[in-house]
Amino acid sequence: MNEHDAQPTADREQAVAGEPQQAAEENGAQVSTDVTPAGAPEEAAIPELVIISGMSGAGRSTAAKCLEDLGWFVVDNLPPALIPTMVELGARSQGNVARIAVVVDVRGRRFFDNLRESLADLDTRSVTRRIVFLESSDEALVRRFESVRRPHPLQGDGRIVDGIAAERELLRELRGDADLVIDTSSLNVHELRAKMDAQFAGDEEPELRATVMSFGFKYGLPVDADLVADMRFLPNPHWVPELRPFTGLNEEVSAYVFNQPGAKEFLDRYAELLRLIATGYRREGKRYVTIAIGCTGGKHRSVAVSEKLAARLAAEGVETVVVHRDMGRE
Repeated sequence: MNEHDAQPTADREQAVAGEPQQAAEENGAQVSTDVTPAGAPEEAAIPELVIISGMSGAGRSTAAKCLEDLGWFVVDNLPPALIPTMVELGARSQGNVARIAVVVDVRGRRFFDNLRESLADLDTRSVTRRIVFLESSDEALVRRFESVRRPHPLQGDGRIVDGIAAERELLRELRGDADLVIDTSSLNVHELRAKMDAQFAGDEEPELRATVMSFGFKYGLPVDADLVADMRFLPNPHWVPELRPFTGLNEEVSAYVFNQPGAKEFLDRYAELLRLIATGYRREGKRYVTIAIGCTGGKHRSVAVSEKLAARLAAEGVETVVVHRDMGRE
């Protein structure tokens, strides 16, 4: 994210997107105007629900704004205990509020107790719900908070890192339950919006959505990866002088990579393995998967293989986004 996206959610978390969220009270007023009057028939469609949470400064308000732009009804900083009430109001709106996104965070001290109770309540009503969790590294979060000279909402009299550590502990269980985890450590606002658009845009929900991410091991593993594959078993084009300046997007580099022993076999067998895994993911209700493909610097081998793998997945009907995390860093 850019340097302006660290403002904590206690001030409606303006900084990530650079745009203020509408007040929860204003959103509530909009709902009340759409609610079916007393005594009117209440046939209704239960709204689809997305719960946006994650680390303060990791991009919650940017994610929420993206869904708002896609036509979702967004409520920022809604107490978890009120989520079932919000869904009920949406159900009584005669279809005017069909998709609701709620931003929740750790400002309430009984956050997890209330949220667990609310999620259990929603499950009894068969509400279709998803949890989106925004993650970021400690270094990125500290940099964002310091750039706007704001305290972390949980740091108290301690340091920013103390607040971050406390928040990670409080959110640990929710992160494990999330349907989609997005690591924003190296993303800017536009890249985060592109990820959200890829997951939520469109009228029809695909069975499975995949992000294929190339990366360099020397820059660290992607924390939001579900699966990781290592391309360092292939010769490195970096040591071929005429290929060194280019990336894996170049046809000559890609041809060099896939002419190496084992490259095509790996692609075939890994694609077959992913078909097996995808079947299991669908069966278990998992809709999003991040597949990380790594090499030393994230410039040649991982980029070339990511492109080919993404094309395979797309050809098999999996909606796929390609992200080259470290390309251009050298």
